[in-house]
Amino acid sequence: MQLFLILGILAAVGAVSFALQNDVPVSVMLSNWRFDSSLAVILLLALALGALIAALVSTPSVIKGQWARARLRRQIASLQKDKDVLEQRLRQIEQEIARLAPEPAPSTGRPEPYVGLKSTLLSSDHDKPNDDASTARVMQRARRS
Repeated sequence: MQLFLILGILAAVGAVSFALQNDVPVSVMLSNWRFDSSLAVILLLALALGALIAALVSTPSVIKGQWARARLRRQIASLQKDKDVLEQRLRQIEQEIARLAPEPAPSTGRPEPYVGLKSTLLSSDHDKPNDDASTARVMQRARRS
């Protein structure tokens, strides 16, 4: 804000300096209309008229941009609301899954008695049972299943 004030003061000082140095009388004629004034006043009026025309030309695009920003803000708010609803629904579903999930079987700390035929046949020597009786039991269980 202070920067704009400083720039405005500098522009005013420049305009006064310009007006003091260009005080030559000038006549501007357009059709039947005639205007007599100093060169500085004519140039400053031309500058103001140009700024006014530029503002009028750019106004539709500024308004269009403001409408687009407002529409996007509404869309963001709507999407945020949808996201919140979906997150709440996700929490409900996760709670339902946790409620319906089976309880894990308590661990006894002992290894499973049935190793499985494939793992018995494909495992290394140190993983295989040492006695023939346990091997026979494993083979019988594998045939039954």
